[in-house]
Amino acid sequence: MTDQAAVSKDENRRLFRKGVLAVALLAWGAVAAQADVKLPAIFSEHMVVQAEAEVPVWGWADAGEEITVSLAGQTQSTVAGADGKWKLSIGKLKDGGPHTLVVKGKNTLTVNDVLVGEVWLASGQSNMAMTVDGALNFEQEKAAANLPQVRMFNVGRSPRPQPQADCQGTWLVCDASTVGKFSAAAYFFGRELHRELKTPVGLVNSSYGGTAIEAWTSLDAQTRLPEYATISESWVKSDAEPWDPATAEKDYQTRLAQWKKVAQQARAAGKPVPRAPRKPVQSILNQNHPANLFNGMIAPIVPYAMRGAIWYQGEGNSTKPFANLYGLQLKTLIQDWRTRWGYDFPFAWVQLPDFRRPQQAPAEPSTWAVVREQMLETLAVPNTGMAIALGLGEAGDIHPRNKQGVGQRLAQWALATVYDRTGESSGPLPAGHKIIGREIVVSFTHADGGLVAKDGEVRGFTIAGSDKKFVWANALIEGDKVIVSSPDVPQPAAVRYAWADNPIWSLQNGAGLPASPFRTDDW
Repeated sequence: MTDQAAVSKDENRRLFRKGVLAVALLAWGAVAAQADVKLPAIFSEHMVVQAEAEVPVWGWADAGEEITVSLAGQTQSTVAGADGKWKLSIGKLKDGGPHTLVVKGKNTLTVNDVLVGEVWLASGQSNMAMTVDGALNFEQEKAAANLPQVRMFNVGRSPRPQPQADCQGTWLVCDASTVGKFSAAAYFFGRELHRELKTPVGLVNSSYGGTAIEAWTSLDAQTRLPEYATISESWVKSDAEPWDPATAEKDYQTRLAQWKKVAQQARAAGKPVPRAPRKPVQSILNQNHPANLFNGMIAPIVPYAMRGAIWYQGEGNSTKPFANLYGLQLKTLIQDWRTRWGYDFPFAWVQLPDFRRPQQAPAEPSTWAVVREQMLETLAVPNTGMAIALGLGEAGDIHPRNKQGVGQRLAQWALATVYDRTGESSGPLPAGHKIIGREIVVSFTHADGGLVAKDGEVRGFTIAGSDKKFVWANALIEGDKVIVSSPDVPQPAAVRYAWADNPIWSLQNGAGLPASPFRTDDW
């Protein structure tokens, strides 16, 4: 073959490939020009939409494409914007169903088995992520789980450095085959609402174990805080470090091999197996990086209509040097989410339960107590609540199995405050104190039914003078007050109650709900 012929043949091949590519691009362009209407993952079969509220529905289509949405006898229309996005709202719907959601554009989407009821967002770290199959009495719970009007959407775990438009996830209908994978705290909360309200309940579970609150709050909201420099200091440093995937993987494999040996030895000796090392990930992509879980797991579900939110997190922040900022962080998260949804929805959290070695001394250092205090103080934010979790924890397990109690206490708050049902919404909360001679008198709210001492003896109070040396105190209940004193402290200055990781406690109200740990000092 001559050189010229070879060149000609190569040129023909190049032109052929170019032609194939051109045809492919034209075909892709034709498909793109006729893009199907698309809905976010949360708008899918078995979904629950919020009753008696405007229900936003949104998605994507061609720019300028007319979209019509029908649900439960209502029909609304809109036109997709220049960016292909569209959104409209269905008017207030009565609870019930099932209905069919129909979305029409150049194509038609049909979403079957849609219920209208009460929708709650459940978020946080591992104690919210913990599933029913790990809770108490799973076999009994499974047998009683034929509740087709209770449903859960599990948002796929997805840390992202930028806000995402969509997420992965599906709606599950509650029955014996599915309930094991429901968030336990959320399920037991939702089950109580369903039983009391006799209405469908939808639970949107967006949780991720071992994560910090700063990962769940948008960067916009956090960077406005002067304290953000403290919160983000370690991340600023790690983000600036060079990232070499090969080196990181090699180090991981070395640590993994070491762990396998230690784990094998632990199993042989009948000892607990230490946690395996985590696969390496670049700092900016880490699930704990500020805003990454907001970006990947909250932003995609805004503004899905819901009644309110429940939150179980704080363990991951209790070990941080800025644990004393947790209240500020929780307040910021609440305000951030409310702003993005466009209304001040009810928001409640679980105060950290008992954990670690039972309290031995009247004064023990405790970052868990500090985070509990921060949670208590956040109740100053309107339309919020707190499930006090004393008595539900386990000394040797940061993931206590009694999630039934957690769900029950959250539901008592919701039923009493959000749904105006009778009943106490909280355990006793400190409402001020006075120093009168040798005594400190502490007043409480949520003392309906009278303050009482579990097991008949008021325990858990300590008292100190100006020397800041706490001793066990004598405590006497009088109505909605507790009178605290000690013969060893003739001039008292401060009282603490249940101030330890796993504290001694006794105080509760007539509804059997425990009082919150607290202190009157800021030492």
